[in-house]
Amino acid sequence: MQVFVTGASGWIGSAVIPELRDAGHDVVGLARSDAAATRIAGLGAQVLRGELADTGALAAAAETADGVIHLGYSHDFSRMAEAAAMDAAALAAIGAALEGTGKPLVVAGGVAGLSVDGRPAAETDMPDPAMHPRTAAGNAVLELSGRGVRSALVRFAPTVHGAGDHGFIAVLVGIARERGYSAYIGEGTNRWPAVHRSDAGALVARVLDDAPAGRAWHAVGEEGVPTRDIAAAIGHGLGLPVESVPAADRAAEHFGWIGMFFGADWPASSAVTRRELDWAPTGPTLLDDLAAGDYFKAA
Repeated sequence: MQVFVTGASGWIGSAVIPELRDAGHDVVGLARSDAAATRIAGLGAQVLRGELADTGALAAAAETADGVIHLGYSHDFSRMAEAAAMDAAALAAIGAALEGTGKPLVVAGGVAGLSVDGRPAAETDMPDPAMHPRTAAGNAVLELSGRGVRSALVRFAPTVHGAGDHGFIAVLVGIARERGYSAYIGEGTNRWPAVHRSDAGALVARVLDDAPAGRAWHAVGEEGVPTRDIAAAIGHGLGLPVESVPAADRAAEHFGWIGMFFGADWPASSAVTRRELDWAPTGPTLLDDLAAGDYFKAA
């Protein structure tokens, strides 16, 4: 199978390509820059130069491919509406190109915000489209199954961790360094789901090959790691004290933009994904990765 991958040089995409190659697939990765092209080629994939905004190029690549994995997204939190609009346009172009073909389309989403009243979010739970601009596009992915596309949505844990991660956990480490102590909010009992990068990559490849149409799957290795434990591991790794920050008056000041995420309780289950796709995460846990020390190496 020839698989077209957007976001191919990214944190998850670059873990997916080796899984696809090991399964015998040929991969064409979208690259916006020379650096991205070099990384994709180094993973053994062909390179297609272009951008997510070029919907014509996306449609043409989807038409010639045997399957598509759409992982590309602009994670600029200052331009969330624009990023979501570009993503929706890209998805519409890819979906139209695949309509009626029965080809697989795997699209990235997230479990953040799915949990209600502390219950771990399940694969069958559907988010409120008004909660986040990207949510409507995720719902549209599932609807493509009624238009002759073997579409699937892979919802990732907010923390996809591993050596080289520059996401949420790396930001929290940087804040702890700057402030001189590692903090959690309130009692720190709120939970963050997590998954190791290698396990996330393996699941995406498995969904492409085996998943039925019109379903959501959860790339979640741990249902929810208490934020107090995350803060304690960061403090230990940096040799800093660990303190609670009151949510009401100091969380935003201490954490900045990430405070709204770190203070949320987002447990999520992957029980259905594990059972129906025979997916068994084997990578290190989040706390194991923190204990390994890569997050604390000097930049």
